[in-house]
Amino acid sequence: MAIKQYNPTTAGRRGMSSQDFDGITTRKPLRSLTVTKRRGNGRNNQGRITTRHQGGGARQRYRIMNFNFLGEGVIEQIEYDPNRSARIARVKDIKGTYHYVLAANGMRVGQTLIGHEEAAIETGNRLPLKNIPVGSTIHAIELQPGRGAQMVRSAGNGAQLMAKEGEYAQVKLPSGEVRKVNLTCTAAIGTVGNEQHQNIKLGKAGRSRHLGRRPGVRGVVMNAVDHPHGGGDGGRHRMAKAPRTPWGQKTLGLKTRRRKSTNNMIVRSRHSAKRK
Repeated sequence: MAIKQYNPTTAGRRGMSSQDFDGITTRKPLRSLTVTKRRGNGRNNQGRITTRHQGGGARQRYRIMNFNFLGEGVIEQIEYDPNRSARIARVKDIKGTYHYVLAANGMRVGQTLIGHEEAAIETGNRLPLKNIPVGSTIHAIELQPGRGAQMVRSAGNGAQLMAKEGEYAQVKLPSGEVRKVNLTCTAAIGTVGNEQHQNIKLGKAGRSRHLGRRPGVRGVVMNAVDHPHGGGDGGRHRMAKAPRTPWGQKTLGLKTRRRKSTNNMIVRSRHSAKRK
């Protein structure tokens, strides 16, 4: 994927760039694998905003993904998915059923994909970690056998299989964390495609609104009643206390990880390099 640059014909166009859709072979998704996407606007099932700065945006249909494709099929199309940064591949298996899978870097129309224990070590093929050679680059990794891919699914990402010991494999994630994963969990070979996604510059606020992102207001410009950083006479914006959320919780250095039951699976934290 290449980045498409624009001439600075307006202030919004100056510095703007967008995706190049040359790698996409069709603009029409498979209707049977799409469903209407309800707009939550950052609200939970009680109607309360739990994620701020979300709302509006272009209308989208959700693509039903198969994150644990097991079988054999042929790639018919490479498609754009508005719900994720990666591209998706439309696969037709030997039974005639269609599936959407993550498009790995280097996938092409007509390529055969295999999800099996004895699959070849080729880009896009899916097989258990116990059958993948140490040192391989993988993506779409399971955390629980049979549940489907949960890690390393966004554009340009790839993890490395570092070692195998006992019932677990050690996988180095894009964040730098080394984590133990059961050897029976499956993963796909290669890295996720659309690797230039991170280099896109929106250029103007309107493109953020099209993505469903609403404006975020800084706490220091609010009144004291609205935010812990608010108040003052309009002068210096130095905070007497540590940075906090609108509800008073510290935002720097405070650990917010909830699933501590899986801490024993972390071999090396992603923060370990920062402490040295």
